[in-house]
Formats: sequence, structure tokens, C-alpha cells
Amino acid sequence: MKFSKNKKMADVLKELNASSNVEYVEPNYVYQPTAVTDPLYNELWGLKNTGQEILGQVGKKGIDISAEAAWANTKGSSSLVIGVIDTGIEINHPELKDRIWVNTEEIPNDGIDNDKNGYIDDVNGWNFYDKNNKLFIRGEEDFHGTHVAGTIAAKANKIGVTGIAPNVKIMPLKFIGPYGGYESDAIAAIEYAKVKGVKILNNSWGGGENSQALKDAIKNSGTLFIAAAGNSAENSDTSPMYPAAYDLPNILSVASINNTGNLSYFSNYGAKSVDVAAPGEGILSTTPSVEGDYSKAYEYLDGTSMATPHVTGVAALVKAHIHHILPFKSRMLS
Repeated sequence: MKFSKNKKMADVLKELNASSNVEYVEPNYVYQPTAVTDPLYNELWGLKNTGQEILGQVGKKGIDISAEAAWANTKGSSSLVIGVIDTGIEINHPELKDRIWVNTEEIPNDGIDNDKNGYIDDVNGWNFYDKNNKLFIRGEEDFHGTHVAGTIAAKANKIGVTGIAPNVKIMPLKFIGPYGGYESDAIAAIEYAKVKGVKILNNSWGGGENSQALKDAIKNSGTLFIAAAGNSAENSDTSPMYPAAYDLPNILSVASINNTGNLSYFSNYGAKSVDVAAPGEGILSTTPSVEGDYSKAYEYLDGTSMATPHVTGVAALVKAHIHHILPFKSRMLS
């Protein structure tokens, strides 16, 4: 059947549906593919393991976090902020620049602490190591945090990779520099996130002593504190690595598995001190650019540091979904 292009679709539907010779009529709807368009998606075995080979090792189908099943419900929310306590993050990376938290209470570059939290011009977070608002110093120094951030929240687009929760925001909280970071700065980062209302913190770091001050800061943070179990291949029950090994209800300690489902050779473990294992071997994610070239700003890394953001991403999806289906109750629980 043909009809005038000037005729409104609603009128055409009404006339045809009124005819006794027509069972029903409806528009020829347009659908879009649901496949992920990020070209390196097939390399992200932790999100979808089809048995593909990663760095020479053939995987085992189904050993993944079933990201696509979760994405049918949510990809996270832009109102959900994830704090990444780590090295700095290259916030201008094309995969991350739209995913960085903005402090709307601060006026950029006016030299005034507008929100009166003790940090001047903290528009996107804070650098506790250098005591300023520069969240990216150099590639080799801020490589680690950039990789972690990409696993959590790299933008779903037509370049590179995608994050597990690609709609959430990342709050960069740098406390690690070229030679590590001080505990006092880690505590300051935790306190900063607490004041700003952050409920999930990614902590792909550790190795210090059993500190009461750090333990108290985590305990009182009001966050889900997701922490790397460590890469010493030791039993954390007898050889604990902190902060992951603190016996606190809000800490989620993360071990690493490879793409066959086995514990990574380097990963710490522990029946009492480690809570969950996640993909942490052969993990492809965002890295700093080389002289402004982002076309190859992606690399594979191993470590419980890489497993931890997988768990953080899942936690973000769960929280976003709960807020969507139970907005009132979730506000009470949060």
C-alpha cells in the first residue's frame, strides 16, 4: 500500500486499523544493534570470555563477570561517583574525559576554596601526593591509576575498550607518586571522598603495616572499600597485606584469577581475609598517551590491582540497579 508522504503516520495508522480488512497495522520500527561497538571488546575476557586467546593463553568459556547480562539492566548512572584512590589519572584520555567527576561547588581556576573543604580549585578531585589539583603528572607516574579507571568506567563508544560501568563518574584521588604514597595522604583521600558523599572506593594498593589510623579511617568512611589482596602469592590469613586484610565489614578484599578460572600465580589468597576473586591477569585497559597519541593508549597488565576494579565496576552496577528499582529503600540503606 502507498500513501502520501505528507500524511501523518498517526492518521494512516488510524485509518488502516479502522478497516475490517486489516488485522492490525503498526510502524516499521527501527532497531539498533546491541553488540558492543568498542573495537577491543573481544580482548576484555573478564567481561565476556568466549575461550578467546589472550597473550598466548586460551581461555575457558564463561569464566567472566557476565557483563552483558548486567548491562541489560543498567550500565551505571552518571550520578554515581566512584573514588579511585591510586596514582593520578590521565583525565583527558578520550575514554575517560567524559567520565570524570566534576565538583559543581567549585569555580574553576579562581584560586578560591569555594566549597570550603580545604582544597582550592578541586574541580575534578585532588592530588594528595603533590598537594595540588593536578591529577595527571606524567605517563610513567600515573600509568596505574589510568589503567584502573578504564576498567571501571571507560566510555562505551567506537574506540578502544569499554568499562564495566561506563556511565558512572570517576573521582581521581591521587596519593601515590613515583616512589609510593604516605598513609597520611591515603587517609586524607578517604576523608575527602567521605565528605563528598562517595559510597564506593577502589583501592588497588597496599603493603604497609597494620595501622590503627588507616583502619579507623576505612571503618568510619561510610563506603564499600574494595581493596587488592596483594601480589605476593601468600596466604593473607597468616601473611596479611593491608589495607585489604583489615577485619572490617565494609572491606571487600579481591584476589586475581586468569582466563581459565584458576588463581593467578602471583595472587594472595586466604579463606578468612580474602572475599572474592576476579579477572586480573591479561587485563587490557586505558593507559596514558605517548606524546598526545591516544590510538595506542591501551595495554595489558596483571595484578590484583586489575582484579579490584572489576569488582568495583560490578558494585557500581549493583548500586545503580538498586537505586533504579528501589529508589526510596536504597536511599535509606545508603
